[in-house]
Amino acid sequence: MRGGAVLARGLLLTLVSLLSLLTLLILLTGCQQPSAAGQSPHTGPHAAGSGTPPTGYGAVFLDRGECSSRGRGAAYREVGCADGAAAARVLARHSGRKAQGALCPARTDFVLHISEHRPDADEDGDGSVPRGYACMRNLHAPHPGDPGQGGGPRTVPGDCVYLAAGLQARETPCAASVASRSGARHRPEYEMTATVRDRASCPEGTALYLRLPDRTTGCARRLGPG
Repeated sequence: MRGGAVLARGLLLTLVSLLSLLTLLILLTGCQQPSAAGQSPHTGPHAAGSGTPPTGYGAVFLDRGECSSRGRGAAYREVGCADGAAAARVLARHSGRKAQGALCPARTDFVLHISEHRPDADEDGDGSVPRGYACMRNLHAPHPGDPGQGGGPRTVPGDCVYLAAGLQARETPCAASVASRSGARHRPEYEMTATVRDRASCPEGTALYLRLPDRTTGCARRLGPG
C-alpha cells in the first residue's frame, strides 16, 4: 500500500507540473498577440495593410494642392500627385462661376470648370460636386501661363498680344519657336511691360493700354517698326 501511495503521489506531482507548464505557454502566447486591431508589434500603425486610407483624395474634389489626371474630352479625375497619371496641380479652387469669382493666380496654365452633373468624384458621396472652377498648373512643361508663352487665363507683364477683330487684344506667344510648337497663327504685335492702377502711370513708349479683369491697366509697347 505504501508503494502505491508513493506512485500515486508522483503521478499527481507530474500532472501538476504539466498543467503549470501549459499555463505558462498560454500566457506567453497571449503576450505575442497584436497590440491593437490590425497591428502587430513588428509592423506598427503605418505598415502595409494597416488600413491607412489612400492619399490624394481630400474632402473637396480637386482642392488646392491636389492633382488631376489629363482629361479625355471633358473628363478629369482626381489622383494622388505622386501617381503616374497626375498631370496638373490645383493652384486655387473657387466656388461659383469664373465670370463672377476670384481671379486665378498669374502662373495658372488653364482653368478647369467643375460641373454639377455627375462628376467623377464628389465631396460627400451624394453624386454631385458644387459648381466651381480650379486654377491648374501643369506638373511639367509646357507652361502656357508663364510670361510670353501665349496662353493661360491671365495677361501679365512679359506676355505678347495682337489686335483681333473689334480691336480686341488676344494673347499669342512672343517667340516664333514657341508659336510653332503651340500652333499659334498670329504674330505678336505688342508686349505688355507693366500693370498700373491708371493709364497715366504707364511708362514712356506705351502704345497700347489693356483693361485687365482686376481693373488695372496693362501697358504694352509696340513690337517692330511703327
